[in-house]
Amino acid sequence: MATVRICVCGDEGTGKSSLITSLVKDVFVTNKIQPVLPQITIPPSIGTPENVTTTIVDTSALPQERTDLNKEIRKSNVILLVYVDHYSYERIALFWLPHFRSLSVNVPVVVCANKSDLAKNSSTEQVVEDEMLPVMAEFKEIDSCIRTSAREHHNINEAFFLCQKAVTDPIAPLFDSKESNLKPSCISALERIFHLCDHDQDGYLSDDEVQNFQNRCFGRPLSPSDLDNIKTTISKQSPIAVTEKGITRPGFILLNKLFAEKGRHETIWLILRTFHYTNSLTLESRYASPKFEVPANCSAELSPAGYRFFVDLFLLHDKDNDGGLSPAELSSLFFPTPGLPPTWSDDSTSFPSSTVRNEANHITLQGWLAQWSMTTFFSPKTTLNYLAHLGYDPPDHLTTSALHLTKPRKLSPRSRKKPQKTDRNVLLAYLLGPSASGKSSLLSAFLSRPFSTTYNPTIKPQTAVNTVELPGGKQCTLILSELGEQEPAILENPSKLSAADLVVYTYDSSDPDSFAYLTHLRSQHPHLETMPSLYVALKADMDQSIQRGDVQPEEYTTGLGLGKPLHVSCLWGSVSELFVSVAEAALWPGSALPAGREGEGGEGEWAAWWIAGGAVAVVGAAGVGIWRRVGRGVSC
Repeated sequence: MATVRICVCGDEGTGKSSLITSLVKDVFVTNKIQPVLPQITIPPSIGTPENVTTTIVDTSALPQERTDLNKEIRKSNVILLVYVDHYSYERIALFWLPHFRSLSVNVPVVVCANKSDLAKNSSTEQVVEDEMLPVMAEFKEIDSCIRTSAREHHNINEAFFLCQKAVTDPIAPLFDSKESNLKPSCISALERIFHLCDHDQDGYLSDDEVQNFQNRCFGRPLSPSDLDNIKTTISKQSPIAVTEKGITRPGFILLNKLFAEKGRHETIWLILRTFHYTNSLTLESRYASPKFEVPANCSAELSPAGYRFFVDLFLLHDKDNDGGLSPAELSSLFFPTPGLPPTWSDDSTSFPSSTVRNEANHITLQGWLAQWSMTTFFSPKTTLNYLAHLGYDPPDHLTTSALHLTKPRKLSPRSRKKPQKTDRNVLLAYLLGPSASGKSSLLSAFLSRPFSTTYNPTIKPQTAVNTVELPGGKQCTLILSELGEQEPAILENPSKLSAADLVVYTYDSSDPDSFAYLTHLRSQHPHLETMPSLYVALKADMDQSIQRGDVQPEEYTTGLGLGKPLHVSCLWGSVSELFVSVAEAALWPGSALPAGREGEGGEGEWAAWWIAGGAVAVVGAAGVGIWRRVGRGVSC
């Protein structure tokens, strides 16, 4: 906050102007001063909370000055309300606070009992008990109360300091004085902080974890005696606050409750702001939702730092070291967040069925990274938001360092030149084809799922994401998307269509009418000519049928300057070769464009083979779902 604007209000003769003068002059001014002082601005200083600029505005309670008074009240973000005797005290509840409410002003109020030098017979404890506590209990907007004397220069600086702190470190969002407890939103924020500081996720803050927390928030360690005193203090309040393993979550909440009860809410705010919380107890937008735009023809991917963070997160929460995250482990991992990302619940990317799982149906590290790669590809802002909630906090506090942008993708007509390789490591391919052609089975095979003989028509889109290993050992992430009933809408939407790196045309090689769907589809959508393409004949384990139509698939694809359709069966182990071919075609889009090469027979040399059962070696990595190929064998 750049400025704290204090509006000093109260009845005439309560010493408002004297308070301000005593603050500025640092002594009591005996000379007569003007009834209403001009606005005063105090520049930031070391002693100012949050190093803010403070503006102090004097006001008059005279009826003829009411318009100016109301204007200043509305402009302020804290009110110092001054009284001196029983009459002006009664006016706090009868006039001033109801008047603030009538103006729809929602700012903290600091009540100041001035001229304490004239009330020698009343102790501060008596004033607090008889005057301050009752009015605070009745009006929630009162942040604090203080007793001052301008003549004796008693508590003058403290009164204005309370006003500053009421704005920079407000108690209202943290503590419910009526219930004498921290508010639920504050407890939720502190529980998240505890979770992030519990580095070994054992449910306790060990001494080392407490010291790490202390250094991060306050810049200095605790002495052993100070740490023991903290443990002793909260142990006296609750038997479950501390164990041999360290401070428990209830103990951590209790410690902060004690801070609030003792008026040390600035300590709680220092903790919250270290973890990027605002006064509304939400994460700062510049941290949780930073500006990140993806230019046209570019895409967003995880950077090495982003991958490392998600790998470490997985390993930390895989408590049983079984290589998968169980529902309980996933729940613990996502505790600091609003829950699973909304995009993971979409029909097309239903988690965890969209990615790789182990025999117990628990998401593997490979599937975990692939899922976040897909999330970043489709919705980088979702990834940035969850990085913040999950505790990714580099030294510059910019979560965008976990992502990077690919170079603009450029598609050029095929030529004798070597096709230009895309800069992307995360690739998207649309699966197009008639109903019952085997697209859903292909998605299951991609995720190493068992083949199902039951046919379930695809109504809603389905997506699968996995890692593919290319010749030479380099890996990329491949997203296969079956469009379902949204296929026409996506094909007619240029932005949706251009998001894909490749269109995979599939047909049932045993159905004589299947291929005609693809020729009709392309005639309906001529702009598909601009998309890199790959043709796949599925169900190759069954008897091949002559396709009805003017042209057979091999002739059709040859006429487009593409390779012959790849013949594949999801029952063959060599189906893994298809996913490598899809990834290669997406990586080298120029070689998969439907356009002939001069001087060549029209058959693309990058895919001039068929994938046949048993003809191609299936490497061991395919058993864990990383698809790769060691050579380009030809099988007919």
